[in-house]
Amino acid sequence: MLDHMFHLPLPLLEKVARPIIVYLALIVLLRVFGKRELAQLNPFDLVVLLSLSNTVQNALIGDDNSVSGGIVGALTLLTINWLVVRLLYSSPKLERLIEGTDQTLILNGIIDHEALRKEVLSEEELLAVIHRQGFDDFDEVQECSIGPNGSFYVRGRKPSQEDERYAVLLDRLDGLGRELRDLKARLPA
Repeated sequence: MLDHMFHLPLPLLEKVARPIIVYLALIVLLRVFGKRELAQLNPFDLVVLLSLSNTVQNALIGDDNSVSGGIVGALTLLTINWLVVRLLYSSPKLERLIEGTDQTLILNGIIDHEALRKEVLSEEELLAVIHRQGFDDFDEVQECSIGPNGSFYVRGRKPSQEDERYAVLLDRLDGLGRELRDLKARLPA
């Protein structure tokens, strides 16, 4: 029983090459299919990702169900991931090429519909993103972008001059109200 459990029916080099090829292919495919797949999982995306792991299982391990084969495959995947992360860390240009760059979706309250189309996002999904950040509408947003890892960055607009003047006026009225209360408190009853 132990002999069968640890016997590698495939050559060791093939056991190492298979996970590397599948890993690199998945990175390319996820890059091609967009950032949305990484962070904005809807039920359909979840089904695809779960099915994807089962689909590539045989490509990773071949006709091998041994413990040794599984360990070699797992070790190879972890090693290639470790190497890729180190390589990307040391080469920002290569990182931008592989991972991509930020995509601006809203600028000065104006939606970039072409960018939404490229990221396969609807206005309703984008509105949900800015709602989660505490904004009610697109015109309250100075900039909204999606990063290479699928995370959103949302920055609100600075208050307009009118809003700033209104705030100053309210502060002055509050100050006057305090002064009136103080004067009233000093007057004899």
